[in-house]
Amino acid sequence: MSVSKMMIVVRRDLKMRKGKIAAQAGHACVEAILMALKKEGRLNQVEFAGDYIDLKVPENAEKTALTEWFAQGVAKVCVYVDSEEALLDIQKKALEKGILCALICDAGVTEFHGEPTYTCLALEPLYNDDANEITGDLPLY
Repeated sequence: MSVSKMMIVVRRDLKMRKGKIAAQAGHACVEAILMALKKEGRLNQVEFAGDYIDLKVPENAEKTALTEWFAQGVAKVCVYVDSEEALLDIQKKALEKGILCALICDAGVTEFHGEPTYTCLALEPLYNDDANEITGDLPLY
């Protein structure tokens, strides 16, 4: 079994409140997971399993970073960058490798003086080595 994780990259230079960071990261995670489930044709495999959501993968189905991520406890790791340029660079690196990423642009209603602002992004669940190629040099948030 290979270990997989979801990487969340947050802009630290915006000095967002903790609640704002949590909300923005939440938006990114939800969007990235929905994108990954759709890409793999697995939206119909999502099931409620008691108090949590599970991915019911047929036994003969190919294992992927996404299926392993659900099986291993949905690990998420937050790292940071200090500029919009650095955030967009991470997005570009991911897209060049065919990796899905959810880039979040806040509308600016409660912060950022009414200006739409890129706040964070989340990568689809990836095996550790693949995630580290894109975000391995970024510091933990």
